[in-house]
Amino acid sequence: MAAKPRVKVPKTASAGDIITIKTLISHKMESGQRKDKAGKVIPRKIINKFTCEFNGNVVFSCDLDPAVSANPYLEFSARVEESGTFKFTWVDDDGTVTETEKTIEVS
Repeated sequence: MAAKPRVKVPKTASAGDIITIKTLISHKMESGQRKDKAGKVIPRKIINKFTCEFNGNVVFSCDLDPAVSANPYLEFSARVEESGTFKFTWVDDDGTVTETEKTIEVS
């Protein structure tokens, strides 16, 4: 990955709240359809899988395709009942895995 992912998760919430989570990762997302100046096909290199887990349980997951733009931004909601840790995972075509975590305190 070109850069560290950016994730926004509220620091606190009340039990049962539905929170909004925002993620952004810097990535060129090369589709494999373009050619370089020499006319050679630029190999496909995209993030093909994103997963968000909360305390070990998947709360959001998606597969990404070549049509997704560079620097993919994802926004989704999750209900929180307890304090814990969100783990975010991006998987690239070449097997590169980028992970980051954010905690939330639930009262």
